Amino acid sequence: MLSGPVVAAAANPWFSWDYLERNGADVLRHTQQHASLTAQAVLIAFVVALPLAALAHARPRLAGPVLATTGVLYTIPSLALFAVLAPVTGIGRTTVLIGLVVYALLVLVRNVLVGLQGVDPAVRDAARGMGYGRLRLLVRVELPQAVPAIVAGLRLATVSTVALVTVGVVVGYGGLGQLMFRGFRSNYHAEVMTATVLCLVLALVADLALALLGRLLTPWRRSSRVRTTGADHPGEAAWTS
Repeated sequence: MLSGPVVAAAANPWFSWDYLERNGADVLRHTQQHASLTAQAVLIAFVVALPLAALAHARPRLAGPVLATTGVLYTIPSLALFAVLAPVTGIGRTTVLIGLVVYALLVLVRNVLVGLQGVDPAVRDAARGMGYGRLRLLVRVELPQAVPAIVAGLRLATVSTVALVTVGVVVGYGGLGQLMFRGFRSNYHAEVMTATVLCLVLALVADLALALLGRLLTPWRRSSRVRTTGADHPGEAAWTS
């Protein structure tokens, strides 16, 4: 005969297709909420971070204060931040969204700034010699060259945001975090594991999509790699480049 703990474990499995069949609509709703919060937060943070980083790049003396400010915001514990925002913005989506944007800012500002500062000075000098002004140089030369660093920042910010959305459960809007909290409270293993796996899948899909976007936006890097590695010997590679 099966002992008590074995029977309990069998009755409360970590993986359960039956749970998904009975709660599919609820799981889908929270997954969509989680994905939309992540996408909106990263997009808003990027829209804010891009001009901030460009300003810090154009005025180097502002780089320290900008990075320091975003760094201080990043160090605020998420629970404390939501607690501070809740009396002002209320309980729900707005509070969570503001918090997520604040946490994504540091990663994005730093990566955009690093990408802009990493542009080859010779490229800048050539553009200036062709009559490029400050704004045109930024838009036509520096930002395209900074795309790899920007995409890396977007990937990191997106994956971290997927994880942080779950903390929004403290103000009643945590996407898949709602399922996790409900599962932990009721000791329902399948609910906890389903939410956990879906968070991992969201992070993986978003990261792969951004990696593909980065490859599409930097075709010159692929062609350069092909010229370098596709030659039969080093001399041929040097000649074809």
